[in-house]
Amino acid sequence: MTTTAPSFDAYPVEVEFPDISAYAAGNAGVAYVHTFDSGVPGPHVMVNALTHGNEVCGAITVKALLDLGLRPRRGRLTLAFANVDAYHSFDAARPDASRYVDQDFNRVWTAAVLDDTTRDSSELRRARAMRPVIDTVDLLLDLHSMHEKSLPLIVSGPLDKGIALSRAVGAPANVIVDEGHPEGRRMRDYEGFGDPASARNALLVECGQHWEAAAVGVARDSTARFLLHAGVIDAADVPAGWLLPLAPQRVVRVTEPVVASSMDFRFAGPYTGLETFAEADTVIGWRDGEPVVTPYPDCVLVMPSLRQLRPGVTVVRLGQVVG
Repeated sequence: MTTTAPSFDAYPVEVEFPDISAYAAGNAGVAYVHTFDSGVPGPHVMVNALTHGNEVCGAITVKALLDLGLRPRRGRLTLAFANVDAYHSFDAARPDASRYVDQDFNRVWTAAVLDDTTRDSSELRRARAMRPVIDTVDLLLDLHSMHEKSLPLIVSGPLDKGIALSRAVGAPANVIVDEGHPEGRRMRDYEGFGDPASARNALLVECGQHWEAAAVGVARDSTARFLLHAGVIDAADVPAGWLLPLAPQRVVRVTEPVVASSMDFRFAGPYTGLETFAEADTVIGWRDGEPVVTPYPDCVLVMPSLRQLRPGVTVVRLGQVVG
């Protein structure tokens, strides 16, 4: 599947959407899921792509690892394409429509939802199919991208162990600590990943804008560093050119969302994310004609977007730098 047509706004589709059909059968009893066991003790590490069907950088990265025949030296390695039905529906004229088919795949990850036989959707069927594999994963890297053009970031989840893993991996430079989404739990927070008493751990990396070429480089770098930290590969196994220079990390803890109450919301500037406002009470936008202000000094904007504006949608999150 390829496309060179522009999407809309200022974001052209800069990358080719790869044909992943060669990996449709999988090798673990689940379509599009491949697991390789080294036979040597070690963790079960998973790199997941296409949680959302229009987030192609992860698919490019996972396909490259499969094409290269990467195998773990220790433990097990799973390489997966998640919401493939949404991916196969991608249309550059309607690029956000292929985020999911029926519901957001990244909002169904609780046992209660997955076990509820009265509920059905394309995404639930896929999550239920993948669940037995994910239940055995020790370390998960979930590769994502963003609606708007922004610096890449790690979503570490709310726990100290997520922050520690982010620091150990070392990139991207901005680590976002948050509680997740009220409309449903993410894969990175599923079961042991979101349990402070469990050794299981997960990171979600937002690699950049959905279709920009630079996001692929971030996905490759993050994946290589994650696998190296996990110890399932050695430095000699990293494909040439995948590692990018490191930058100092900062950790930003999300304190509150800004939610649209109607279609009447606008920002005070062309924000792309991670802007920092030194003064409290700085106006960052207007909601229903009333100013929205920063609640404290050095407030950081996290993933501002009006792309899917409607009542009840979070248009930006506000955060404080930790330490």
